Amino acid sequence: MNCKCNHNIHCTVNQCVHNENRENYCTLDSITVGTHEANPTQKQCTDCMSFELK
Repeated sequence: MNCKCNHNIHCTVNQCVHNENRENYCTLDSITVGTHEANPTQKQCTDCMSFELK
């Protein structure tokens, strides 16, 4: 089976419909990264806005 992975986007979020969990890559051409904080100061403050639940 061919992987439609984007080898530039690593992803380990198996609950996302775009995750190719056999190889831990995203299948999208690009993603949008956002934040849930007014003034993000740590990586935990950022979110993948392209996430879609399987």
